[in-house]
Amino acid sequence: MTSVNHAPVLAPQKWAVNVACTCELRAVYCLMFGVTTSDDYKPVTWVGRYPVDVTTLLVGVHSFAAIIACLLTFGDGGILSYLAFDSALVLHSGTVWQLGTYAFVHPPSGLLWFAIEMYMLYMFGREVERFIGRRAFIVLYLLLLLAPAVLLTIWGLSERTAISGSSALHFAIFVAFATIYPRVEMFLRIMAKWIAIGLGGILSLQLFAAHAWPDLAMLWLSIGAAFAFIRMRGIGPELEWWSNLKSKWQPTPKFHVVPRVSTRRTVEPENVYESIDPLLEKISKSGINSLTASERRALDRARNQLLKKGK
Repeated sequence: MTSVNHAPVLAPQKWAVNVACTCELRAVYCLMFGVTTSDDYKPVTWVGRYPVDVTTLLVGVHSFAAIIACLLTFGDGGILSYLAFDSALVLHSGTVWQLGTYAFVHPPSGLLWFAIEMYMLYMFGREVERFIGRRAFIVLYLLLLLAPAVLLTIWGLSERTAISGSSALHFAIFVAFATIYPRVEMFLRIMAKWIAIGLGGILSLQLFAAHAWPDLAMLWLSIGAAFAFIRMRGIGPELEWWSNLKSKWQPTPKFHVVPRVSTRRTVEPENVYESIDPLLEKISKSGINSLTASERRALDRARNQLLKKGK
């Protein structure tokens, strides 16, 4: 790679083109997740140069629980039945701890899926935690942990229900990630939102075919809770169908207020990069189609200003 000190001096036009290309590359890079955006995010601790956040601790706790479950199978494995959720025990024996411990019961027969599940939690859970912050992520995880158990407890009043494992919980974490970064391209360049919709549909059909109604209700409660939690925080692109629905129900004003046309001259910012940083960040989160007409004009003005500086 050529050193910067020995780089040839570019012509002004070429310099402007390189700057524009750099901005475009930066926008493409921002499309890749991994940028901390929440002021509340900070690691719980550090191990050398590596941060240890809440997601990392959760992966460690789940992995430790899976190892303990494997060891208990050689002895008295009955203790696992007291940790897995059983609506009859919760309602009649008072084993309320099962409302939270069920997610940490991982049968040895499903270790392969468990490894994939932990990888997804580590990859996507960290990005959700970085984006919404540590405290909000803890609230989200507790919501996804307790809400399905409470639902199955109420369901247990008419029909006995039981559950163990955390597959629905951690799939909901991926749904939260896809809600934040719907246009991030993943496997085979498929956007995250389509992968979440596809996997959710496949799981739903599987549970529907097995007539596992409590599990199906638990899955969709987890998906809905994750999506609603992220959307209620004002995160994610504007939903066109929701905006159209709200506009239909809003009363039509009798008088239209015409804003006064201002003749003030637009003052170009001194630092072009600072003026387009918010626009590039919006492109990285919601795609270039999310820009309004005024934002597109601002992006064009910044590009023209860079070209003028290069002349």
